[in-house]
Amino acid sequence: MELDSIECVPPLDLTDEDGIHRHLHHFPSVSKPHTTTTTTNNNTNTVASAFHTTSVHELLECPVCTNSMHPPIHQCHNGHTLCSTCKTRVHNRCPTCRQELGDIRCLALEKVAESLELPCKYMSLGCPEIFPYYSKLKHENLCNFRPYNCPYAGSECAIVGDIPFLVTHLRDDHKVDMHSGCTFNHRYVKSNPREVENATWMLTVFHCFGQYFCLHFEAFQLGMAPVYMAFLRFMGDETEARNYSYSLEVGGNGRKLIWEGMPRSVRDSHRKVRDSHDGLIIQRNMALFFSGGDRKELKLRVTGRIWKEQQNLEGGACIPNLCS
Repeated sequence: MELDSIECVPPLDLTDEDGIHRHLHHFPSVSKPHTTTTTTNNNTNTVASAFHTTSVHELLECPVCTNSMHPPIHQCHNGHTLCSTCKTRVHNRCPTCRQELGDIRCLALEKVAESLELPCKYMSLGCPEIFPYYSKLKHENLCNFRPYNCPYAGSECAIVGDIPFLVTHLRDDHKVDMHSGCTFNHRYVKSNPREVENATWMLTVFHCFGQYFCLHFEAFQLGMAPVYMAFLRFMGDETEARNYSYSLEVGGNGRKLIWEGMPRSVRDSHRKVRDSHDGLIIQRNMALFFSGGDRKELKLRVTGRIWKEQQNLEGGACIPNLCS
């Protein structure tokens, strides 16, 4: 479902462009041994430790999916190992020697894994943390440095990356409108507003306070009732999103609806935000009333602003910092 006309008033341009940085993971290099006996021994131990950790880490890599293995780690009668997920995928046959796997666990390798401490796999993206082997996976699922999914809601886009990369991707690949500033004024026009088929539009990306925000406007069925919904998502983590607030306003014929809230992080999927009804929801009959005329054409004007909450150090209250 597409809009017949989209108008943004006034037109603004996003002037700053961030580069796309690709990071490669490198193991720290080992310095050349010095001539003294003590230093040479220390460096030898360092090299041995580095090789030991690397080789053990390779042993803990599943030969099928190449992911790190966690208990239960299975092995065949010849000692070849693989993870529990892949055991079912290979129909209980060892992918290395094709022998039947049975139910043999490699307890020795599981014990060795307990003694390891490894850096987060997002170290190259800035995460400095080191974790015990079995805690590492849990951290990585929630790591603040993990890549973001593309927030475009109009298709199932599989692109992931950091925020500067995704902003460029949205602009160049999805042709999303980019605007600079913390206020917006949009006019939505649809010639046949009775066609509501769970269609989605991600209309604009806004740049203000040095951050990026995604404004969504869409039509979908809420139960048996067709509705329109507008909401804002913050391109960053939830902890940062809490520093901002936004308002949306729609109206006409002497009536108006106002929504105020905190933008949701793009860590939350578009569907999760939509299904939680966390935004400005307009019933179709109300939308047509706001549109005026013969109620056969949708003409909605949605205005809004974004502001940053600042802590009042004396009183402890939050005061808004409005964007000029």
